[in-house]
Amino acid sequence: MKKITGLVLGSIFSLYSISQDASIRKLQTESLRLIKKDIPDTVIKNWKTGGIYNISAGQGSLSNWAAGGDDFSFSLATSLNLYAFYKKDKTNWDNALNVNFGYIKTSSLGSRKNDDRIDFISKYGYSLNSKLNLTSLINFRTQAIKGYSYIETTKGSFTKKLSSTFLSPAYALISQGLEYKPIKGFTAFISPITSRWIIVKDDSLAARGDYGVTPGKNSMNQLGSFATVSYTTNFNKFISYRGRIDLFSNYKSNPENVDVYMTNAVTAKLGKVICLTWNLDMIYDDDVELFGKNDSSPALQLKSVFGIGLQVKI
Repeated sequence: MKKITGLVLGSIFSLYSISQDASIRKLQTESLRLIKKDIPDTVIKNWKTGGIYNISAGQGSLSNWAAGGDDFSFSLATSLNLYAFYKKDKTNWDNALNVNFGYIKTSSLGSRKNDDRIDFISKYGYSLNSKLNLTSLINFRTQAIKGYSYIETTKGSFTKKLSSTFLSPAYALISQGLEYKPIKGFTAFISPITSRWIIVKDDSLAARGDYGVTPGKNSMNQLGSFATVSYTTNFNKFISYRGRIDLFSNYKSNPENVDVYMTNAVTAKLGKVICLTWNLDMIYDDDVELFGKNDSSPALQLKSVFGIGLQVKI
């Protein structure tokens, strides 16, 4: 009798343990399933993020070279382009950060930068239909380190003059308008009311009244109209293009003289990470009177940078 009772109790205990283990395993499985399901539904599907990083370098040297030239030269160019796009129902939020820097060193002219740009743009919109958004836009643009203009005093001898540094100048813009997106990769934004600030934080540049500020003042506000058009496309699996043009008309002074800021970047892939890059920038700012006779008039500014190097997608 004792043996039978022991067997019965043992069987009951074993069945109870198996039932408990099964229940625990079921709870663990369901909890993991819920976690995996919640992440994409609440976060991942609404955001699209990424970017591209480029770096290229070049070096040259001469020794007893009859045709002449610098004994040594070295150049470095790098760019970082990041984006974060959000879309849910009728709400969309597009963000882009572009950072460019170039450096060159030669035995005759020394070290200097040949590219320096920090450019952030953010657009928050509400869809009126499939192609048209009511959009608020902010844009901030400046450079990272000191830049100089070089004036030749005697043949082969130069003197340098400070022309820019961080937040000198800087451009901050706030605008409300309509954005048109007819096809993938193309956007056009226009606003009749835009506020723009020109900032010259460096006191020595502000004292000269550079970039249009009143001499001795560190900033100036402008009210005007603004338009920006951007286009990104892949011509094929090897060659791509990215461009943007900004137009601003200042209602307070010479509204017919439209300020232009344009960037162009062409990339040709030669392999998985090796590529050719060409960047062409154009700027016309009616307030930047640093050219011509006695540095007293505005002019079209051009910058072209070509290189071969590495490209990494983020």
